[in-house]
Formats: sequence, C-alpha cells, structure tokens
Amino acid sequence: MAARKIDQATPNVARMYDYYLGGKDNFPADRDAAEKVLAVMPEARLYARANRAFLRRVVLYLAAAGVRQFLDIGTGLPSMGNVHEVAQSVVPEARTVYVDYDQVVVQHGRAMLATDARTTIMQMDLRYPVHILTRAQEHLDFDQPVAVLMVACLHFVSDPEDPAGIVSTLMQDMEPGSYLVVSHVMETDETARAAAAGYKAASAPAVLRAEQEIAGFFEAGETELIDPGLVRVPLWRPEIGSTLPDKDAREVAERDAALVAMVGGVGVKPR
Repeated sequence: MAARKIDQATPNVARMYDYYLGGKDNFPADRDAAEKVLAVMPEARLYARANRAFLRRVVLYLAAAGVRQFLDIGTGLPSMGNVHEVAQSVVPEARTVYVDYDQVVVQHGRAMLATDARTTIMQMDLRYPVHILTRAQEHLDFDQPVAVLMVACLHFVSDPEDPAGIVSTLMQDMEPGSYLVVSHVMETDETARAAAAGYKAASAPAVLRAEQEIAGFFEAGETELIDPGLVRVPLWRPEIGSTLPDKDAREVAERDAALVAMVGGVGVKPR
C-alpha cells in the first residue's frame, strides 16, 4: 500500500514544537505558524526547552525508582535525550513504546529505532486509548508497572473529546506502582490566549486549562501526586541530572518558572 502523502500545508503541532527546539524537521507552514506564536509570546521557545528538560528529569527519576517500561503518548519528533535513551542510560533493559498520530514523527522514529529491539513507535491517536493499550500490550508487560507519559499533549485535546476519560482509560488497568506523567500549558492571561489562538489553523488547536483542571487528570488516573506535586515544569526536581550545584539549579529553575506558565507533575498508582 502506498504511503499516505504528508500534509505540508497545514501547520503541525509536532513540527512547530520541533521548530521551537531548533530542529529541522518542519515545513514553511509550520515555521510561519510558530513565528506568529513567537511574535505574541517570545517565551514559547523556553516553554519547549523547559518541557523537554522536565521530561528528561522525570524519566531519570522513574528509571532510578525501578520503572522498566515507558508508554510515551504524543511523543513528538525525535531529538536529543529521547525517553528510551534516557531510560536506558539508567536501566539498559528498559522498554519504551512511543505513540504519535503524525506520519513524519513515526517515519523518523522508525528510522531511529531500526536497531533497538526494546523500543518501538506506533502511529495512533491518543483519542483512542483502548486501541493504544491493545497495541502496546504487544510490547509491554501490563502485569508490571508502566510509566504513562502524557507530556505536552493533553492541551491539544478539547473538552468534548474528554481528556479526563482518556487518562482514566489508560490508567485503569495499570498495575499498582505505575506512574502517570502530565505537563500542560495553563490559562493565565490574554498573552497566553493570544498564543493559543496561533494554533487554531494547526493540526490540533491548543486548549488552555486552569491548574485545578490539570490536577484533575491525576485524579482521573487514580494516582497520587508525588513531591513536589503539580508545579511549573522548571521547578520539578531541577537538581536531577543537573551539572550545577543544587542551589544554583534551583535559582535557574525559579527564574525560568516565572516565564513558563506550564505545569507538570508525576502521579503514582497506590499499591
């Protein structure tokens, strides 16, 4: 069967994110849309970097805590420090399943992972969690704890699409000791709303939510937030993996947190 033609005319949220991070896997429509967001919110690049750094610290923490399986939903385009690379730097036998609906993401992922039998990528939509779980069980052992990563993806799921229900379905059959990781842009002011408007014509419009709504995703997943709770992403254990002394890492995190209205947290399913 012939490969589906890639839509280069519609701005794609994964490719816009790649552009913010300085990547090259994007098209003119993606760059134009991203530049419109940057014109309103120049900190958008910092959001992307801070979110990526949050993901890295979380995976380092979870791997050190004994997690051996990662289900990364809405993974985005490959960049340095992907989940499987970070996890395997701590636990060489760690297994990772990536899920993304974007064809470009999946093509790049398959090329990158061609020689890694412990890691796979699937082209699926997070709005169909049952299908994701069915396929993921071909690669992961759901009788053992799994870390479900939903990093910077739920703000592309509208309320009618029931993001809390998606989280609940993904987590309901996970073993005790499994983890849920979420990061999400907050609704703070007119600048944030204007930046979100830059995604209206993109592959997935952005939905801003209040901190209390984001905290509700952990409740939907029947998980308990671990310290430091739900915080702005630069403030989530900034000392992990840092080359700076803890005090300096904290100072840098506090500076960045003042500019990044994105919160993140890690919840654990009680044993």
